[in-house]
Amino acid sequence: MQFFCYLGASCCIGLAFFSFDYLWFSLVMYFLALIGFWGSLVFYNSYLPDIALPHQQDITSARGFSLGYIGSVILLVFCLAMNEFGLYPESGYLLGLDAVQMSFILVGVWWMGFAQYTYAYLPLGNKKDTSEVKNIFTNGFKELHKIWDQLGDNIQMKRYLAAFFVYSMAVQTVMLVATYFGTEEVQWEEGGATMGLIVSILLIQIVAIAGAFIASKLSNYYGNIKVLIGINMIWVAICIYGYFVYSPMEFYLTAAAVGFVMGSIQSLSRSTFSKMIPEGNPDTASYFSFYDVAEKIGIVIGMTIFTLVTQWSGSMRGSILFLVVFFGIGVLLLLRVPKVKTAPID
Repeated sequence: MQFFCYLGASCCIGLAFFSFDYLWFSLVMYFLALIGFWGSLVFYNSYLPDIALPHQQDITSARGFSLGYIGSVILLVFCLAMNEFGLYPESGYLLGLDAVQMSFILVGVWWMGFAQYTYAYLPLGNKKDTSEVKNIFTNGFKELHKIWDQLGDNIQMKRYLAAFFVYSMAVQTVMLVATYFGTEEVQWEEGGATMGLIVSILLIQIVAIAGAFIASKLSNYYGNIKVLIGINMIWVAICIYGYFVYSPMEFYLTAAAVGFVMGSIQSLSRSTFSKMIPEGNPDTASYFSFYDVAEKIGIVIGMTIFTLVTQWSGSMRGSILFLVVFFGIGVLLLLRVPKVKTAPID
């Protein structure tokens, strides 16, 4: 986790020097920053069953996401203040860097700095015997295959992963295209698009904090699967409403709704999967690698379908409406997840 964290943060700092004159270097920095981010999240997620008992995992997952959203809001507001509200030298440069370049550096330093608290208190984890590992790349695929084999007759986890794969495909697609939709489809006043999108991003992050906590509370009363079904149904309503969004105020309302269900579905999906990992299994990182690979494959498929539907329909509105299909299938697949009386996810 430390390796991927430092890789991502360092390359994020490197993006401060993004230049079309050195495009390959810039693209490598971007690519490695993404690898560092997603790679570190695998191990970060896998700590959940190590630091919390099953009945604590919903609220712990919610707190993790909420603190992440709070941190991102604080840093984003500070960077915006530098870029938009004069919180920067009048010359426009500090140490030879403009405000945008300094923002990338601050993100990298923030990332590495707050990680030190994590490294100071988290357990070291379980070290595997790697003496027989010949190739770290092919061994990664072998680990994923091993987890699939270990699932065996665990119908509950298999069916949950199928449901997660489908609805997460739609969730991640919405998260990635939201700003593009706002730019292309919303009728902003002249010059107001940039600030409007900034406000929307902040709104999503803030509302997501409440969404994560409310979902964890509801899961105590109704169970994780039932709450996830309800959240997916809200996503369906949002996508249908999004088809008719034209004005900035309508877009803000949609952003607030997206933030609420984004925070809730992310935190609750993670804790639900964590509860399904066989009790006492030390290899939680491999299980969450499987979980994250399913999510990333879903992103590729979701974005591909979104692009094709947009080209066919001539508008992103048709693609947003088409995502209703994935959330609907997600609901049907969640209904097929069998209940286990001894599990706290019924």
